[in-house]
Amino acid sequence: MASLNTPLELRHGRTLPNRFVLAPMTNLQSHPDGTLSDIEIAWLVARARGGFGLTMTAAAYVHAAGQVWPGQLGISSDDHLSGLERLARAVADAGSVSSVQLHHGGVKASASVSGHDVVGPWADAQTAVRALSTAEVQQAVDDFAAAAARAEKAGIDGIEIHGGHGYLVGQFLDESNNIREDGYGGDAAGRARFVHEVVRAIRDRTGPDFQVGLRLSVERFGLNPADMVHLVAALFASEALDYLDLSLWDVRKLPVHAPEGGPMVIEHFLGLPRHGTALGVAGRIPGAPDAQWVLDRGADLAFIGKAAIADHAFARRAAADPSYQAPAFPVTKEHLRAELLGEPFVEYFAGNWPQLVKP
Repeated sequence: MASLNTPLELRHGRTLPNRFVLAPMTNLQSHPDGTLSDIEIAWLVARARGGFGLTMTAAAYVHAAGQVWPGQLGISSDDHLSGLERLARAVADAGSVSSVQLHHGGVKASASVSGHDVVGPWADAQTAVRALSTAEVQQAVDDFAAAAARAEKAGIDGIEIHGGHGYLVGQFLDESNNIREDGYGGDAAGRARFVHEVVRAIRDRTGPDFQVGLRLSVERFGLNPADMVHLVAALFASEALDYLDLSLWDVRKLPVHAPEGGPMVIEHFLGLPRHGTALGVAGRIPGAPDAQWVLDRGADLAFIGKAAIADHAFARRAAADPSYQAPAFPVTKEHLRAELLGEPFVEYFAGNWPQLVKP
């Protein structure tokens, strides 16, 4: 079994120095035009210096129409390059590998924030969502590829495609709503076509040392869990990805509506042949024992979210102490500020998860 300190050589690019990944987390810290701010760079670089082998940004929109939140990072224009170049240099200097998460909100995007019509795989008259034409779907594939090429140009080591949490890539996988008849919906193969094309387009537009990852949800959001097992198996077999990141909310959870005593969600994926692709998981990993449990079960990477908010040096401390636990929530706003969360992040975190922040 791998230890948390074991380096991991991926299919492409730089070897990860350990098994800790800073999970991508929405934080509203970028400038209104999507460029990186000093406080966003400080938040990320603190985690890189804190021992995370792979340091990943929050979701960055690949097209202006895909923006969901004010203060969201952008990678849709060369205007975003300067900040990304600064980030790439700083993360490398801290000894970590850098990644930008590529994102499009689809039907969850905000017209009031982006100034664009909201578009997605299907139309919804009640929310004024317009269905993408086939040509626009293909353009969206190119938007992801162009954003990845932009990240590479900036010196970033790789990207992660955000295919989880019901955003655009996940919307194409939505069995409940994606009934398109143009080959991008209708059946499992059609629903999976978009994600396969995005992965392949990114690989075609980037060099042999550039890393490509993918985050997926595997249940909820209209997803068919059996289809997701088949999709993950197909993605592994394609050998196009460096790693797959399963966002599970809780790495020990049972499938929705499953009886007690059955296999956990994670167990439906750990046994699949990986063909050299690394497998990471995210969800309630508050300490070193939990991260090691993930590896002992057979995963390759532990994606750390809230614990990295509570402690910028979580990775270094967990690597040094097998019993280490991050500071327990709730924490104070002063604690968050001391951990180099900028004020927009502090207020966003406290507003959305008030049970995690002391009044």
